[in-house]
Amino acid sequence: MIRIDSLRAFIVVAETGTLREAADQLNRTQSALSMTLKQLEAELGGSLFETDRKRDLTDLGHYVRQVALDIVRDHDHGIDLIKRYAKGKSGRLRLVSVPSVAALILPDLLQTFLDTQKDAEIDLVDTDSAAVRKAIASGRADLGIASPGAGLDGIETEFLFSDELYAVCRKDCTLAQCRGPLEWGQLQDFPLIMNETLFQLESIEFRRLASHSRLSARNILSLLAMVRAGAGITILPGLATVSLDPELVALPLADPACLRNVCLLSRSGRAPSPIAQAMRLHLRNSLPLLAGRYGFITGQENGNPV
Repeated sequence: MIRIDSLRAFIVVAETGTLREAADQLNRTQSALSMTLKQLEAELGGSLFETDRKRDLTDLGHYVRQVALDIVRDHDHGIDLIKRYAKGKSGRLRLVSVPSVAALILPDLLQTFLDTQKDAEIDLVDTDSAAVRKAIASGRADLGIASPGAGLDGIETEFLFSDELYAVCRKDCTLAQCRGPLEWGQLQDFPLIMNETLFQLESIEFRRLASHSRLSARNILSLLAMVRAGAGITILPGLATVSLDPELVALPLADPACLRNVCLLSRSGRAPSPIAQAMRLHLRNSLPLLAGRYGFITGQENGNPV
């Protein structure tokens, strides 16, 4: 069987014209290189060089050199593709995230990732936490960023950060005039528009408040439009309130349990693809800077494992 290393050695000898120079380039001894050429000629059943001086190729030698150049180039290119994929520098990543993270955190994070992973491709879908979990569990996405919530069968979670929740109302609402963090009792006279984030809150006072809600929305644009229209108030993570419309205001809540935990979700029982592993590492390394920029809580600060 003709080996790729034999063809590579022949090409170098053919280009240099001497065993000595070729041996220096290949970091091999002249005797070992000579043996390789003899084995190649034995495999082919003919001479590659007109004389032992290796300066002139035979007709077979010219043909083998021409074909060998293509074979070695394609081989090296293929090996490079495999190595790049194995290191997460190429491939397609299917990423699904809650809208607030997709809109604020992911643009810069994905750009810096693609700057280093030149051949990587990313498909990003933004949706609510329940849909993120379904996409991961079904295998339609490689990585998800969302609240853990319920329905975690077949899903592994890695805590990323906690985000404080805020009451969102119109600026002309009487709540907007309140000083200090709001107690649950101060919200009881205002219709509450529920959303996916709120289903993880377990406070008895909040559950009592939520039991009277007659309206819910999954899409944040629709949710905020309802608040603007005067249909009620809602409660959102801090990231979702960064770019509120001027007529809306975000108010802090007094309950220290008013936090949204955001996790990195992946399908359990399956080895992640190299590009998914590379993204996971990039996200971990970027969290401290992102926490400083957006004020969320990472690591052990909220009693969650990293």
